[in-house]
Amino acid sequence: MSLFTRAVVAVTHNPVTRRLITGTPPGRALASRFVAGDDLDAAIRVARNLADRGLSVSLDLLGEEVRDRPMAEAALAAYQASLDRIQQEGLPANISVKLTQLGLVFDPGFTRDALDVLAERAGERGTTVTIDMEDSRYTQATVDLYASTQARHGNLGVCLQAYLKRTPQDLERLLPLGGHIRLCKGAYLEPPELAFQGRAEVRAAFLRLLEVLMRDERVRPAIATHDDVLIRRTLELAKERTGPFEFQMLYGVREPLQGRLAAAGHDLRIYLPFGSEWYPYLTRRLAERPANLVFFVRALLPGGDSRGIVPRP
Repeated sequence: MSLFTRAVVAVTHNPVTRRLITGTPPGRALASRFVAGDDLDAAIRVARNLADRGLSVSLDLLGEEVRDRPMAEAALAAYQASLDRIQQEGLPANISVKLTQLGLVFDPGFTRDALDVLAERAGERGTTVTIDMEDSRYTQATVDLYASTQARHGNLGVCLQAYLKRTPQDLERLLPLGGHIRLCKGAYLEPPELAFQGRAEVRAAFLRLLEVLMRDERVRPAIATHDDVLIRRTLELAKERTGPFEFQMLYGVREPLQGRLAAAGHDLRIYLPFGSEWYPYLTRRLAERPANLVFFVRALLPGGDSRGIVPRP
């Protein structure tokens, strides 16, 4: 991750910046580019619009680092409701969950039980559960919980981050379990001893993992990238593949490209976040596209507006 990106992250972590973004109309306009809305009804409306364009969806209730049981129980209930609505609406959708939102910080046993509940409910509703990968403090626990739960239920997936130096070993461990594996670059600040830092290094790591993932027919690869180089290589590898795979992209990011891939007949799933706890997610999007922060600052000036706030091209 570049020094400039790290500086943007530092700025967005400042309490003054947080208040400006979360408490002003330009800040809400910025968030609406990447977040479907504050509640499930809003997310379902957006998911329906995406489905009408031939896109599938992964619903993600925003929130992480939950530290008390009532909040974890509320997140579990919200995800159960999401699964119910997916079935009721007939949507081509699944859910993505963060384990720290389901109690991993304070009670891994509750997290394990919650995953069992969600996997069973998803199976009854004809869909799947993807486990998001969070920062490196939780990588081992996430891989372990995914492996054990997938072995019991068989309808889960997990996200692996290419920039982590441990990921090749994690991928080798998880491939025999089947399911789907989402491969992304990684969006958390990690030290050099744990993660590749430069853009070229991260892309090279992604390409190495992509070769392994796309050549393994035991899993359904989910290639989560907006990088043209990585997309082209995925399409080349797909010519030699017999099993299914899909692209995954973020809501509000490179929408013309999303349309082109879908029009060409490729499976494309949109990662669709919703909920009131959107600020940590937004800071990661700003780190990827610092120009949005510039547009936001301009919108705060007298006579400014939020029309210049755009997703990453």
